[in-house]
Amino acid sequence: MEPVHRVLLVDDQAMIGEAVRRLLADQPDVAFEFCREWSQAVGTATAFRPTVILQDLIMPGIDGLEMVGHFRRNPATAAVPVIVLSAREEPVVKARLLDAGASDYLVKLPDQVELIARIRVHSDGYRRLLERNAAFTQLEQSLAELGREREKSERLLRSILPATIAERLKNGEATIAESFAEVTVLFADLCGFTEFSEKVDPQHVVGLLDEIFSTFDHLANALGVEKIKTIGDAYMAVAGLPVPRDDHAEVMAAMALGMQEAFRGVARTRGLSMEIRIGMHSGPVAAGVIGRQKFTYDLWGDTVNLASRMESHGEPSRIHVSPTTRALLGDAFRFADRGEVTLKGRGTLRTSFLLGRA
Repeated sequence: MEPVHRVLLVDDQAMIGEAVRRLLADQPDVAFEFCREWSQAVGTATAFRPTVILQDLIMPGIDGLEMVGHFRRNPATAAVPVIVLSAREEPVVKARLLDAGASDYLVKLPDQVELIARIRVHSDGYRRLLERNAAFTQLEQSLAELGREREKSERLLRSILPATIAERLKNGEATIAESFAEVTVLFADLCGFTEFSEKVDPQHVVGLLDEIFSTFDHLANALGVEKIKTIGDAYMAVAGLPVPRDDHAEVMAAMALGMQEAFRGVARTRGLSMEIRIGMHSGPVAAGVIGRQKFTYDLWGDTVNLASRMESHGEPSRIHVSPTTRALLGDAFRFADRGEVTLKGRGTLRTSFLLGRA
């Protein structure tokens, strides 16, 4: 049987050590260690890892109160039960020892049955304490890990959904669908990207898209624009939701101009011959979350369709805006008249190119 009760005796008398050893010898679940020098007691205890310490009340150079203090101050023995052995019953001394942190007091040599019973009681209590501490530590670690995983999940959710929408989902909303009276939607496409991607390896293609779109994402975060999604080499964003704002057109115009400038910088650095084409339109949309396992926040409505047409009917390196968006921007920006553009299912619109701020 593996010893579960580990008893350390600290006493300067070898005969006491031998006597206690004999009292415990027929207990297969008890391991015994004897230390005669109080100066070595804490070190011996640290190495032996007792579940109970028996200590003499009086040893050369130190008294029982002081020795109990040594054990209680040492992290390895701070909670180990200490049973003080004394030559006689002394109630006042016993009270002081218990107050100092001793667990029990016995007159030596005690009866074998009583000694073993007290050792088992205190040892079992200490072992249960260790088990509780281990369980508590495991619980803390599990809770910390759960917290890290929850934070990771929330970061992932926030990376694919607007922050306010992610918070609503986290709070238990099962269906999120809303109408917004006026927003500005932007689409951007990398002209020449398909031809470029056919000539280079996939890692290079993905790396370039990541660099470009990450730059756009940073710009969107700075301006308070919501990126909706990327589709291949196309980028979709909206201003004015999920939190409505009156300056949605101005903010999206700043976004479009910033995207142009950022893309030109990447193209110069990498020596690319590609261009970016951007389209914008303002109006009402419906927005909501779809999916149960893979969430997507998306927009629907004629405004989205017309913004997409503004992009596809635009010109490379230009920002094509609808008459609605131009009217909202007013005199704060400069424009070039595009003229009339015929759109399937929409008829003819007089559109403009956004050039910059006034």
